[in-house]
Amino acid sequence: MTSVELRRLRYFVAVAEELNFGRAAKRLLIASPSLSQQIKALERDLGVRLFDRDRRSVALTPAGSALLPHIRALLERADDLRHRARRLSGSEPVRLGYVNWLPPDLNARTATVAEVHVDAWVAPSHTQAARVADGGLDLAVCWVRTDDLEQHGLRARLIGADRLYAVATGDDTGEVPARDTVVLLDDDTTSWSSWNAYAEELAHETGAHAVRVSDGGITGPALFDHVRRSGRPVINSPKGQTTSLPPDLVQRPVITPELYWTWSLVWRRSEVRAAVLAVVDALCDDDGDLAIHGPDAWLPKGDPHRR
Repeated sequence: MTSVELRRLRYFVAVAEELNFGRAAKRLLIASPSLSQQIKALERDLGVRLFDRDRRSVALTPAGSALLPHIRALLERADDLRHRARRLSGSEPVRLGYVNWLPPDLNARTATVAEVHVDAWVAPSHTQAARVADGGLDLAVCWVRTDDLEQHGLRARLIGADRLYAVATGDDTGEVPARDTVVLLDDDTTSWSSWNAYAEELAHETGAHAVRVSDGGITGPALFDHVRRSGRPVINSPKGQTTSLPPDLVQRPVITPELYWTWSLVWRRSEVRAAVLAVVDALCDDDGDLAIHGPDAWLPKGDPHRR
């Protein structure tokens, strides 16, 4: 396939994961109309319709769902081919994967130590950790537990942390105890494995009310609908933290305890390449504890940064 065709396949995967052209375009750093045109061109090339779309929703067609795993596998093989070619040429960059957050000054921190290639496939934390373990990536920014590090033979350093807040109806923007909140768990365990593990322990330790959903309601409009129906503030996941709220909903700080989600930079325990280790030091040296060890801070028991 030509490079243009491969790019269109990456665009398809992004839209399939987001099921929203606006979010996918933002993730890909292109304009929404251009993304829509590229998807239409891909559909013409393949001779099938990949998405059902209207003004309110985007969904994979049966053909799109069937092709998605094959396209992901093809892109993985293409990435592996490029990786092998760079290694042979002696100009291999450090490959970095992520979930939905990267340090805003990543390029400034790493410019003098190595060329860093940010991988285009944005995948869940457990997927990115596994890709580092099997050599598909050199580094990843993701959420991991100590068991994950042992299982995959990885090391981790703290690179970032989000304090989670709750989304609520009404005008009250005051603090809300964790026990008075709802935390959602998604039946799609493939996409939400890490969040579900975090949410289950959060409910167990704080008394937050766990509710299972099957409509993709961890983020986006479906989350807002759950908030409106629940009668209680609903904990927002890290993926939804930066999303603007509708005018009828408000953000409320969660207390007793304060809830933190950590981002780890992970790499293989057997890693010896100077460029990879230099990027680890460049990205993690000055981050401190990011408030995660305050007197009222909460991290799940398996978090490698919990004291």
